Amino acid sequence: MAVLVTGAAGFIGFHTSLALLDRGERVIGVDDLNDYYDVTLKEARLAALKAKDAFVFERADIAGRAHMEALVGRHPDITGVVHLAAQAGVRHSLVDPYVYLRTNVEGHVVVLEACRRLERLEHLVYASSSSVYGLNTKLPFSTRDRVDAPASLYGATKKSMEAISHAYGHLFEMPLTGLRFFTVYGPWGRPDMAAFIFTRKILAGEPIPVFNHGDMRRDFTYIDDIVAGVLACLDRPPADGAARARVYNIGNHRAEPLLRFISVLEEALGQKAEIELLPMQPGDVKETFADIADTRRDFGFAPTTTIDEGIPRFVAWYREYYRV
Repeated sequence: MAVLVTGAAGFIGFHTSLALLDRGERVIGVDDLNDYYDVTLKEARLAALKAKDAFVFERADIAGRAHMEALVGRHPDITGVVHLAAQAGVRHSLVDPYVYLRTNVEGHVVVLEACRRLERLEHLVYASSSSVYGLNTKLPFSTRDRVDAPASLYGATKKSMEAISHAYGHLFEMPLTGLRFFTVYGPWGRPDMAAFIFTRKILAGEPIPVFNHGDMRRDFTYIDDIVAGVLACLDRPPADGAARARVYNIGNHRAEPLLRFISVLEEALGQKAEIELLPMQPGDVKETFADIADTRRDFGFAPTTTIDEGIPRFVAWYREYYRV
């Protein structure tokens, strides 16, 4: 019995793998260690995972058909899959759209096809994103809302993953659940995310870029709450006879003003930020806010970490890791 985690050296993949290992699971971690951001950070996460006896690492590109087919052939005892590997980042999708199509769309199909070979598969959970809501204005965002107006190619690829999953669930009765993550932050986070960028620039005495002149709100969700939601979902596959492909929001159910986020970060750092107010970035949205009623009902999902608690924890990790 084992769980396959794709993107295991990534931010959410690392924490999810640790949590699975801590509860006694055998974890097969997959990652290609690409250079979208600092590879040494990914390698440090991976080193922590490799220190665990029950962790097996497979370096592979999820869009590589032969690699993924061979991988599941070597591990026929896989019963659960947490598919987190993706090309992330809304803004980078304006620069290199092809990598998003290859990794997020083609890679998702390759993973699904590989998983069709797993005779013991009980549940495949995959990462979607709040970006699928795009230009929607009704708040909070509900999984019952239409998502036909993406604001970015990244969001469009995540919506494509959901549509493809629905087809596979229908055609092959695969138990699939997509989780729409909302602005995840915390220790070991991604360097292209706000908490990381702001912290680095504040400590360096550089101005921080604040878009839409600061009139932004985000449903910031702490990594421990995200992981709790992922594991609770993994443990509850769709019931027989129910829809085989589902989608849920995983957020904090709080739309925090960006300027308050910065204020809490300043307090944790003990240093004021120099703010550079800028227009809205292409592909960005003004506000995100997750309706998590279904996730509470079906998985008992109950996020507990506010930014007042989560940001100081991130800052403490950042100072220790970078020795600043």
